[in-house]
Amino acid sequence: MTITRLICAAALLASTSLALGACTDSHSSQGGSTAVPTPVAKAAPEAAPAGASAALPHVVVHKSPSCGCCGVWVEHLRQAGFTVAVENQDNLNPIKERLGVPHGKGSCHTAEVGGYVVEGHVPAGDIKRLLAEKPDAKGLALPGMPMGSPGMEMPDGRAEPYTVELIGRDGRTTAFASH
Repeated sequence: MTITRLICAAALLASTSLALGACTDSHSSQGGSTAVPTPVAKAAPEAAPAGASAALPHVVVHKSPSCGCCGVWVEHLRQAGFTVAVENQDNLNPIKERLGVPHGKGSCHTAEVGGYVVEGHVPAGDIKRLLAEKPDAKGLALPGMPMGSPGMEMPDGRAEPYTVELIGRDGRTTAFASH
């Protein structure tokens, strides 16, 4: 049996805690034809006009050094006008706990922006809405790694519906945006 790609989704499916560890993009060439589709970058539909990034706060993304889909999500944010710093971490669990990501709402990366936490493959447009509306909340979460979300786009355009959740100060979540 050949596994040509192990994408971040495999790490999420195997994990039952917030510590998703190392999402990897590894290759094997032992012959065979089994292939797992890998996410591909698409231009962000909400790309900001020139000069717009000055109004947006700086984003710090905590991710595993080997996670490819996290890197694609970072590029999605940059294309939308955010300035982004990446901090590679081997263990994201302490960061998720410090920022108040509720148990069971984890994904492969955690970001901090404008005093909020952003967990997972949240679209840049939802982050901009959060920053504009400034709700009294901890932030946003997109649990798991839904196919078609930013950073998880498929070459053939397949996507699944997903809901970005608002994390309340009490840790409870409510729907924020449906895609």
